[in-house]
Amino acid sequence: MAEHAKSSQQQLPLTGNEGAENKYEKSNEKNNGGLNELTKKKPIAEELAKKQKEISVAEFFERNKQLLGFDTPTRAILTSVKEAVDNSLDACEEAGILPEIIVEITETSKGEYYLSVEDNGPGIVKKQIPHVFARLLYGSRFHAIRQSRGQQGIGISAVVMYAQLTTGKPAKITSRIGIDKPAYVVTLMLDTKKNLPEVISEEVVLWKKPDGTDKETGTKIEVFLKGRYVKGKQSVYEYLKNTAIVNPHARIILKEPDGTITTFERVTDKMPKMTVEIKPHPSGIELGTLLKMAKETQAHKFVSFLTDDFSRVSIRTAREICEKAYIDEDMRPQDLNREQGERVIEAFQNTKIMAPPTDCLSPIGETLIKKGLKKEVPADFTITVTRPPSVYQGQPFQVEAGLVYGGSIPKDGPIGIMRFANRVPLLYQQGACCITHAIESMDWRRYGVEQRGGAGIPIGPIEVLVHVASTKVPFTSESKEAIADIPEIQSQIELALRECARKLNVHIRRKARLKKMREKEEIIRKILPEIANRASKLLGKPVPPIEPVIAKIMNSVLIKDDVEYIPSRKLHKIRIEAINYTPTRKGFKLIAVIPTEANLRKVLPEDAIFQDGTLAWEIKGIPSLEKQEFNIELEGLDKDDYESELYVDGIDIELVNGAEPWNQDAYNEKRKGEEEEEEKEDVTEEELEDALDNENGKCKKE
Repeated sequence: MAEHAKSSQQQLPLTGNEGAENKYEKSNEKNNGGLNELTKKKPIAEELAKKQKEISVAEFFERNKQLLGFDTPTRAILTSVKEAVDNSLDACEEAGILPEIIVEITETSKGEYYLSVEDNGPGIVKKQIPHVFARLLYGSRFHAIRQSRGQQGIGISAVVMYAQLTTGKPAKITSRIGIDKPAYVVTLMLDTKKNLPEVISEEVVLWKKPDGTDKETGTKIEVFLKGRYVKGKQSVYEYLKNTAIVNPHARIILKEPDGTITTFERVTDKMPKMTVEIKPHPSGIELGTLLKMAKETQAHKFVSFLTDDFSRVSIRTAREICEKAYIDEDMRPQDLNREQGERVIEAFQNTKIMAPPTDCLSPIGETLIKKGLKKEVPADFTITVTRPPSVYQGQPFQVEAGLVYGGSIPKDGPIGIMRFANRVPLLYQQGACCITHAIESMDWRRYGVEQRGGAGIPIGPIEVLVHVASTKVPFTSESKEAIADIPEIQSQIELALRECARKLNVHIRRKARLKKMREKEEIIRKILPEIANRASKLLGKPVPPIEPVIAKIMNSVLIKDDVEYIPSRKLHKIRIEAINYTPTRKGFKLIAVIPTEANLRKVLPEDAIFQDGTLAWEIKGIPSLEKQEFNIELEGLDKDDYESELYVDGIDIELVNGAEPWNQDAYNEKRKGEEEEEEKEDVTEEELEDALDNENGKCKKE
């Protein structure tokens, strides 16, 4: 029975479902066969993996040189000069040496140029020369939080890379670090695959100056590169001229391809204030940076980590942060996790912390900006402003502005804009820059300057200078050609420009009043005698005196001055005239501001009172249509160090032309600010000396 059943079972016909299953199995076997064939081939991902490989930073920038400012032949030469000059200025300033820089450019063949930049800086030790000039992202300033021109360690190595890319020729570096040390010449190239220098040759040479004397210290870079040399705007000449304005302590010589030699002389022997490196400020820290700092700190307790590794965090503030973030003060900083880090960042934002210190900044100063502008842009009126330091995202910054008016500046075109960041000119991408946007957003018509529609670039004989100094200038790209639109920075730029514009408006109105007054006097003196003569003939009477009539019509007191400078004696001779064009006798106080650095050699009349930097005469009364003269002689100033500041007191200011109303409180406030700034600079220098002494002491002990 069992066997019959089994036999019967085998002979039963297939149902529909069973047939389908059978077909599926056959199909599956077919598919598995195909899959097996595929598995014999290597996966595409493995093939792609073979093609994937690391590229060096040098290779990246080699293919994307436009990111560094080498996108056109014209910009290539300018960028090369800029990087080399910036390096020279930074090196000289760090060593306390007044910079002497020589830039030479010659065309060797069509489209190929020889460029050399030589300085008198401290030099570079021999073993570091290849790394400094032929290794990207190699430098000493990347981690330092202080104002400097260069920071990333890319610039000068990018010049070497571009030169070898376009001409195939190596760079030659000459450097000497002391009179008792030899000068080395290193010929090198940049291995872009490894981002390492490739030294071709090294030799010791006798390095002489053009006058035949030994070159004591300095560095010189020589490269051959493809480019295009132009004149005018966005040229090497324009860049160096602007560099001289904001670096008045530097002497720069330019030798152009056509043989023209231009020397931009220094206007001061005073070095810029040394900047001090500061620690990160809590308000500018991001979560990833905080976690990294916590892992790398030497502190053993979290509260010590906050006080030791951040600026402006006292022990009291640190404990408040720990309390708000629910962090144990004694916790090891290395144990900080992501969740705790987020709470610390939030506590930073909710805790009142002092702004970061500003001794990491080195502003140019109003006096030196004015000297630089007067030397390079002769004009009728120059005004400069330095704003107090401010902060954005935990980064200190300071804005300075200057404005020149009149002279040879074109009257019918847009105003000129000179943009600077950390004493470096910005010649490209003007329209994308925060400085330009600040200028465009102001209504210049309020200050007597033409501006169509009350927006955009104003029109007139004006050049505007804006300098932004910061530990971290927020550039829009790696080529550092424009400043990003940061609201805090734009606000400070606008405030500085408004202050300049207000003073310009006063000058324009005063100039217009004086012009109108002179024209009025000329017309009156021309017409009145004719009227008097005709009237006397008609009436048969003698000609009446016209002077009282002139005084009655003019009804003004004119203050005017004339300055003569004798360079050989560093002597300013100032002659001031007060003319009474009113019908009555006028008495008032005349005040002249004297620069603190000046030696007062002579004063006439001698009854003037000299006090708190001012000379004051009490004028008892000038008769109608008469004048009184005052004389001052000042010694010890350069030509541009003196600018007339004349004020009057005790008279209706509406009657006065040529002087401003005296405000004792405003003057005292200004003097106080200047004295505090000088004291701050002195203290900073003393602190730097102490710090250096302490550091030297530590080194000796070690």
